[in-house]
Amino acid sequence: MKKKRFWEIDLLRGLAIIKMIIFNYSFALFYLGIYNFKEGMMFPGAAAAVFIFLVGLCLTISYSRIKRRKQIEIYKKFFSRGLKIFGYGILITIVTLLTFPEAFIVFGILHFIGVSIILGQFFLKFKKLNLFLGILFIILGFYLQNFRFDFSWLLWLGFIPKNFYTFDYFPILPWFGFTLIGIFFGNWLYKDGKRRFNIRDFSNSSIVKFLTFLGRKSLIIYLIHQPILVIFLLVLGFKVF
Repeated sequence: MKKKRFWEIDLLRGLAIIKMIIFNYSFALFYLGIYNFKEGMMFPGAAAAVFIFLVGLCLTISYSRIKRRKQIEIYKKFFSRGLKIFGYGILITIVTLLTFPEAFIVFGILHFIGVSIILGQFFLKFKKLNLFLGILFIILGFYLQNFRFDFSWLLWLGFIPKNFYTFDYFPILPWFGFTLIGIFFGNWLYKDGKRRFNIRDFSNSSIVKFLTFLGRKSLIIYLIHQPILVIFLLVLGFKVF
C-alpha cells in the first residue's frame, strides 16, 4: 500500500531546497572569486530551519504509521535511516576534505539530520515539552555562538573551536531545537498521521506539482547539485580546485 504524502509538506521542502541551492551556488561563486552575488546569499539559515523543522514533523508522521510494531523494530528503522543520511554526510566530508581542505565540512546539515533522526525518535511521545525544549536548545545554541573554545571534541554539540572555518556547520545546539519544535507541531497538526486542519487543495497546480516533486527528491538534489556546479564551471574554463 502506497503511503500517503501531504503535498503541503513537500511544497515547503521544495521551496527550501531551491533557496539552499541559490545560497550554495552564490557562496561557491563568491568563494571562488567569480561573482559576488550578495542577494543570493541572504538568509540561508531560514531555508535550513525549514528543512530541519520538517525533519521533526515528518518523524511524527512516520512514527504514527509504525507505532504498533515492536519497539526494537521502530528503533531499527530510525537508526537505519539516520545512519544512512549520516553516511552521506561522511561522503561529503571526504569529498570536501580532498577538494577544499582548508574549509572541509565536519558536521554539516546531512550529518546533523542523520543524528537528529536517531535522537528525535526518543522525543516523539512528548507533547508540549518538545516546544519548551526546542526553544531552550535554540537559545542556548545561539548563546554559545558568541564564544570560541580551546577544544574540538564537542564541535558537533555547538562548542566552536578557535580558528574554525567550514562551508557547512549545523551543530545540535541550536539546530536540534528546530527538530523538536517540528515534532511538537507534527503531534499537533498531524496527529496519528492525519491532517488535523483544513487547507485548500492546490496540489494539481503545475507550479505546486513541480515544487512538490523537488521536495520529494530533496535529498538526491542536495547530493548532486554541487558536483553539477563544479562540472559546469570546469566546462566554462574556471579554475575550481
